[in-house]
Amino acid sequence: MTRGSFDTGLQVLHDELVKMGSIVEKQIHGSVEALVTKDVQLAEKIIKNDDLVDNLQKDIEDKCIKLIATMQPLAKDLRNIFTTTKIVTDLERMADHAVDIAKITKRLKDEKYIKELVDIPKMADIVQKMIRMSIDAYIDSNVDKAYEICKMDDEVDGIYKKIFNELIGYMNNNAAFVTQASQLLFVCKYLERIADHVTNICEWTIYLITGNFVDLNE
Repeated sequence: MTRGSFDTGLQVLHDELVKMGSIVEKQIHGSVEALVTKDVQLAEKIIKNDDLVDNLQKDIEDKCIKLIATMQPLAKDLRNIFTTTKIVTDLERMADHAVDIAKITKRLKDEKYIKELVDIPKMADIVQKMIRMSIDAYIDSNVDKAYEICKMDDEVDGIYKKIFNELIGYMNNNAAFVTQASQLLFVCKYLERIADHVTNICEWTIYLITGNFVDLNE
């Protein structure tokens, strides 16, 4: 394989990774929309579409293996391929959490919510923005943007703590709210974990550019 062919192969990986990131972002948006509107059909669609993400992950990983097998990559190229496999793993796990949220929508479909769901969509909006920015930072090899995104994780954590305290208050005041409030706590935790996975992507981007591992999830 010539250098030109190898670079083309890397570009294909990047294009598919961007596609996967876009699908994951839509999965998260759809899962929260389904929860807020109690749209069970949309929740079912989110669950079904998880196969798209899984198949893309497998396809990208297969292409990574073939690139390594057909050419002796330089150290920088190896880091690029290795980083790609790590990022698609984080994206796949984000999509799994979107499915988890969709399943909670199905569980709560017949219940009246104990409070209007305002902060959860706000949390999801920040997470979706983080995903878009993290993929851009990776493609653009932008270290500064990677660090900037990680600061947004603090905002997600702040909203999570606020919702956590509110829902614990509901459970303490009325035992009948325990089941629903605990399910909504799971939703918040899934979104918080998605943000952590975005931080992982930023860490891998920094590794790709600098060759240094950093821990931004402290």
